[in-house]
Amino acid sequence: MRHARWLAPWKDSLDKRAIYHCVSRIVDRRFVLGDEEREHFRTFMRMQEKFSGCRVLSYCVMSNHFHILLEVPPRETLSFDDEGLLKRLGTVYSEAFVASVAKELAEARAEQNEEHVAEIYARFTYRMHNLSEFMKTLLQRFTCWFNRTHERTGTLWEQRYKSVIVESGDAARTIAAYIDLNPVRARMVSDPADYRWSSYGEAIGGGTKGNGNKARMGLISACRTQNSKHETLNSNEEDYSAEKWKETSRIYRRVMGLALGRKKGNAKLGEVIAGANMNDEEMIASKDNGTVLPDLGIAKMLHARVRYFTDGAVIGSKSFVNEAFDAARERFSEKRKDGARRLRGNGEAAAGKLWSARDLRVGV
Repeated sequence: MRHARWLAPWKDSLDKRAIYHCVSRIVDRRFVLGDEEREHFRTFMRMQEKFSGCRVLSYCVMSNHFHILLEVPPRETLSFDDEGLLKRLGTVYSEAFVASVAKELAEARAEQNEEHVAEIYARFTYRMHNLSEFMKTLLQRFTCWFNRTHERTGTLWEQRYKSVIVESGDAARTIAAYIDLNPVRARMVSDPADYRWSSYGEAIGGGTKGNGNKARMGLISACRTQNSKHETLNSNEEDYSAEKWKETSRIYRRVMGLALGRKKGNAKLGEVIAGANMNDEEMIASKDNGTVLPDLGIAKMLHARVRYFTDGAVIGSKSFVNEAFDAARERFSEKRKDGARRLRGNGEAAAGKLWSARDLRVGV
């Protein structure tokens, strides 16, 4: 019997963020996502992000699969007026459809029929601030476009998407970097900044219809401290200053184990440039010359496949994993006494820092 999707027990909390690492693969793992397909997938993803109010923290679209690190806001923060609703609808629906909803709303308001107004809102808002609806709509829209474009029918995705509950802070930052390093692990590029269809590549180079601000905002949010409260997608963009991105970018490249000083086409995996982008005070304070994390093992770990990050169910500190386990005790046998499991295999470098809810034994 298939379990209902495991959602963060605190998904409705205003103080604790609900973050998920989502992964899905093409049926038979075929390599069918070329440049055009990946560009369209990103477009649909950004459209769904604007409509749903969820925030994409990190992502990467490969030739036969994708990763998305997604923050889902609590339902309680979902609030806007008629104009705001219509604006949301305009991100995914045609002008004619939005106009028809606007007319229906105006008539209901004129009649002071609040029950009808509430029904109109409910018709769309149930799909907002919702992990399952975000992913279902994204995958369905892309499948329809792909099948129509390639004159095919049937399912495109191998199985229902996987999702892992991720703790904010170290865990989110680590998995975001793991996602952006996908094309490096596949040896498609030596520096993730050179891969267009990823959060870091978009943040550095900008997209075809933007300047990379959306991707930079996501990565800044992914790198926020563990105790940071939820922040809505429509938060003041002035908070995401160029200076904040500069600092985040430095931290992020350290997490990925890459040189801080980067020249396009010249960065290589593991390349070290001592003191790049650091002042004298930082150089003195840094035992590793500011090139990578003090624990080089974690940076190296991210350049290998870590199955826990896609199949671990919950990833974070020991207390975080145990909290999720206690709230979903019915998912496990009575013999299971606690939730947190130590990372092994390729994840060994993070053992004791990050924990998993699943004790994986094969392909770790």
